[in-house]
Amino acid sequence: ITTISQKPTCMESVMALPPQVCAQLCRRPCYCPWVPPRCPRGSPLVLDGCGCCKICARRLGEPCDFLHVCDQSQGLVCDYSTVPMGTGATCNFEDSEEGCEVNGRVYRDGEVFQPSCKLQCRCLDGGFTCIPLCQETVRLPTPDCPYPRRVEVPGKCCPEWICETRDQLLLRDAGAASPPLPYPCQEWGTEWSACSVTCGVGFSTRVSNQNRYCRLETERRLCMARPCPALPAASPAVS
Repeated sequence: ITTISQKPTCMESVMALPPQVCAQLCRRPCYCPWVPPRCPRGSPLVLDGCGCCKICARRLGEPCDFLHVCDQSQGLVCDYSTVPMGTGATCNFEDSEEGCEVNGRVYRDGEVFQPSCKLQCRCLDGGFTCIPLCQETVRLPTPDCPYPRRVEVPGKCCPEWICETRDQLLLRDAGAASPPLPYPCQEWGTEWSACSVTCGVGFSTRVSNQNRYCRLETERRLCMARPCPALPAASPAVS
């Protein structure tokens, strides 16, 4: 189904072209789809290059031409500099600055943004680097908090450490038949320590929460760096 709409002439559009080019590309009256297209996230509805029908604006790096215009709200223009090299025009920043696209949104070079409450990122040279905003500190068992556990708190972005009592621990152990955790466990663990002995069988330890209760525990395993050398035979006693 199409509808006829009266739009500005080609010469009145944003990108003015010579009359003969307008006559070839922009036909009058306009024939547009009755229902406008559904655009991907970060791509607004805009008028095409003829100022006739609504289309989805092209994003950074996407192909473009006179009809399929770029998202000007993001400072993008149709860059024809690569056309002589055999590739089509693409949307780029007007001042040739590098940018980056994250989750359908374009950020300028040097711009700082937060894709989530747990990350802060910076656009740099066409890519982006991020740092965590939540502390990754580890709380080891102590006499006043023998059973620490990191949990997600409703209404807060970053998980927090809580101290379970022995009764709570036993109660959770008693319900082992049921799902142990109502939340996803972010696994964490230190590297295994060096062997406790330089030769023969010893022990190596690490701190890890990779268990069914996502609880920090000290784990031990057997290790042997190398066999111990044989002891020299005892010399016979001399009378």
